[in-house]
Amino acid sequence: MADAAFELLVDGVDFGEGPRWRDGTLWYSDFYQQCVYRVTPDGERTTVVELDDRPSGLGWLPSGELLIVAMTSRRVLRFDGNTVTEHADISALTIDKCNDMVVDASGNAYVGHFGFDLEAGAEFQTSSLVLVRPDGSATVAAEDIAFPNGSVITPDGLTLIVGQSFGGSYLAFDIADDATLSNRREWAAIAGTAPDGCAQDGEGAIWFSDAIGSQIVRVREGGQVTHQIPTPQPTFACALGGPTGHTLFVVTSPSADPRDVAGKGAGAIYTLEVDVPADN
Repeated sequence: MADAAFELLVDGVDFGEGPRWRDGTLWYSDFYQQCVYRVTPDGERTTVVELDDRPSGLGWLPSGELLIVAMTSRRVLRFDGNTVTEHADISALTIDKCNDMVVDASGNAYVGHFGFDLEAGAEFQTSSLVLVRPDGSATVAAEDIAFPNGSVITPDGLTLIVGQSFGGSYLAFDIADDATLSNRREWAAIAGTAPDGCAQDGEGAIWFSDAIGSQIVRVREGGQVTHQIPTPQPTFACALGGPTGHTLFVVTSPSADPRDVAGKGAGAIYTLEVDVPADN
């Protein structure tokens, strides 16, 4: 990757989140356009669904129904291709806005939330991961996380790894048969970074968007950083996919402040070809 070069896939993004590669296209949310989109490898964008809330994390139930985090109402919504319904109301288990999400093969969703009113400049508080089961029931799965953000589940379904944006690190948990989490441990510490959206590759390393560094970073378990690549704009989410799994999709925006980006369309999604493909 000595000649690594970003290519513009699509522009006109306010603030993108939750990118996922599925069915030959990239899916992502846009907070302030209040839409979920799909983008083909040649940059053709279509609207999947428009919401009356800020959409964030995305995932799928085994039925193929799309799960969408509704940030401000603090719910998980379900979209069957025609109708949006409430999958789970997690407002009683969360504080301020909900954010990213990862969903396992059985449809168990793990949702992070801010834990404090970041946009109003409130004092930092740790947060939790909320487990939403396929039937819509919900419980707190893990507590005392420093702004849980991008998460991955290993291909064997046995480990969840979550970034701490205010902790400069990743935590790992064992996933039990009932989807509960245990055996909390540090997976990697990356001082001076703010891990945001992320993706795991076929060697088990994690690519993440550094929300304070305007770079994408690849880190191995234990904290070895193998790549640090400056991005065209600040980046807040990324995903691996593409026809061969070697494409890293990098979601960028001029800022994370809604006053700077809402309604501006100044963000973009770039692609970068990497050596190690996606983990599945």
